[in-house]
Amino acid sequence: MKKIIIALSLFLTVAGLHAATENEVSLTPEQQAMLQQLAPGVDITPELIELMREISLSSNMSVDDRLKAIGRLSGLTDLPPDQRTPFKICIWDIAGRAGPVFTIAEAERVRALEYGINLEMIPFTNEGVMVDELKAGRCDAALMSGMRARLFNTFSGTIDAVGAVPTDEHMKTLLKVVSHPSNAGRMVQGEYVVLGVFPAGGAYVFVNDKQINSLAKAAGKKVAVLDFDPMQARMVSGIGATPVSTDITRAPGMFNNGVVDVLAAPLLAYQVLELYKGLEPDGGIIDYPLAQISMQLVGHRAKFPNEIAQLVREAANERYDAIMEFIHNEESRIPEKWMVQIPAEDKQEYDTMMQDARIELRNLGYYHPEMLHLQMRIRCRIEPDSSECANPKE
Repeated sequence: MKKIIIALSLFLTVAGLHAATENEVSLTPEQQAMLQQLAPGVDITPELIELMREISLSSNMSVDDRLKAIGRLSGLTDLPPDQRTPFKICIWDIAGRAGPVFTIAEAERVRALEYGINLEMIPFTNEGVMVDELKAGRCDAALMSGMRARLFNTFSGTIDAVGAVPTDEHMKTLLKVVSHPSNAGRMVQGEYVVLGVFPAGGAYVFVNDKQINSLAKAAGKKVAVLDFDPMQARMVSGIGATPVSTDITRAPGMFNNGVVDVLAAPLLAYQVLELYKGLEPDGGIIDYPLAQISMQLVGHRAKFPNEIAQLVREAANERYDAIMEFIHNEESRIPEKWMVQIPAEDKQEYDTMMQDARIELRNLGYYHPEMLHLQMRIRCRIEPDSSECANPKE
């Protein structure tokens, strides 16, 4: 995480290079003034900008070495505290300032001060409000769910496609490929750039009655769906269940209070959102993930040139194992009594249903075809005997 935090600010130090390097390295007066404000006392020259750019894209140096080199060149590490320009990084944590995501981010903010970086971490419990702040330019970057990130980038937003990434092993391979420089161009869409993709564990089906362990038994039940994602309601209606529109903030309470019978959520939510209340006394968690979900850091392209964004994406990928260790530790706290096993034939039915849904949503322009194809290739690399590999449809 520390490397990611440092890189975010180094982003802004070299932001002027993006427009300049297509033909030659030159700075407008506005860019010169911005860089001089970030690094007072440093002689900002075209040669220095080009050198920092070369370092940021170097494949012969580790991410850590590149960050340290740019920090020294830019003079950030020599700045007194009162001369450090603050950068606003908005963090969505449903538990707010006391939540695990924000707590980790705040700890890294303190460490970043040692590198001459002043970050302002802003917590949001309402993801929709945070996204509006990002759009309005009041956040330089924002950490959000992969489902919400689809509004800014359909390629990275398709990472969370239903059934497309079955296990942690698939997710680790996928995020390594996504963070490779060959995919850098796909991480920019319109005025936004994806700065990093982080794993958030599997999404599972929580039910208030463990007898709801098949698609047929879900018919007529009330299922929470996200209000900003109309496709969820369409899919729920397709299995004969009743979609109940809500948002991520209200959905756990609706499940705990019995307003809805079914809720899709990561296992991480069990303790933090007290979902055990909704499971009592006869509920369960279907032990078959619908997807491996992500958290994505999205920023304004005007402030974060993709050359430097690539450096941050690589740093983010380096955190995969540490993040998953934390997630697995939290998941292990869930009592085994809640896990509901389902027959192999039901799993096959789920797989078929989810593949049909992905293809339909791809044809509607909701899912990105290149990401779906990449995910299929990874599934077939890990399980080459799968039927879909003999007759690929994605």
